[in-house]
Amino acid sequence: MQRTHSPVVFPRWYSVGAALIAVILWSLAPLLAERAHTSSPLQLAALTLLAGALATLPLSRRVNVASCSRGWQLGIWIGIPLLILGAVSTYFIGMRLAPAAEAALITYTWPVLFVLLSQWSRFGRLRLAGVTGALIAFSGAALLLVPQALSSGLGGATVGYGLALLAACCWALYSWLSQAAPVSITPLLPRLLLIACAITTLLGVGLEGQLILPSGEALLAGVALGLGPYGVAMVAWDKALRWGHASLVGSLAYGVPILAGLLLVLAGVSVLDWRLPTAALLVVIGCLNAGR
Repeated sequence: MQRTHSPVVFPRWYSVGAALIAVILWSLAPLLAERAHTSSPLQLAALTLLAGALATLPLSRRVNVASCSRGWQLGIWIGIPLLILGAVSTYFIGMRLAPAAEAALITYTWPVLFVLLSQWSRFGRLRLAGVTGALIAFSGAALLLVPQALSSGLGGATVGYGLALLAACCWALYSWLSQAAPVSITPLLPRLLLIACAITTLLGVGLEGQLILPSGEALLAGVALGLGPYGVAMVAWDKALRWGHASLVGSLAYGVPILAGLLLVLAGVSVLDWRLPTAALLVVIGCLNAGR
């Protein structure tokens, strides 16, 4: 007689609780990055990726990547680490050149870009809800970008905003590749983060002449970034998606830009004016509309 095993069903609050942990940790990322401003962006990125690799070690297990096509092998072992490196480093550089809250808000438009990529790859076209959501979300980003560009040209903070948008593109591509890959990416995350850390270290030595370990508050903030937003948060998010409904869990992530901006204002890093909450609201509405 063959015995069947029913899947383990977790209460809904398990997935919601795990998702909230990830959202809170992601919301702390801009504040932690600001506290580490004394270190160079590449130094901070290398430290963060190393700490993230250590924090995600419990997820590691053997995955048969060799069974994938050569293109997917290159995409997994080279493409994904480069996207992680691009996302983290351009995010840190963008926050040095532009106000932290505004730069973080622009980076958090990545869910809209991810939705558009997913729609295009799955249906071969973009759906109206996705396009409308993207337009709403990026109108919020434009609310921050346009006045800065008109007042100071294409330098300074405007470059920082552009790098923050590049970080959003990297996160969207990373998420899309992780979803489309023929094998699970999550168990490979520690190794992928270590590869990204090694590339960052080489870039730091080549571009800056040396790579010095941050000290004091910058060291603590860098380790916290790796352990939290790029470590425990990824583990919690993976569990949330596995335990609960993806749409319910995904909708919680849209609160990250509002909570991150609020924390920066409360910490005295950013000054609250009408543009920031309005832009945050437009980004959240756009993400919700695109995710329908």
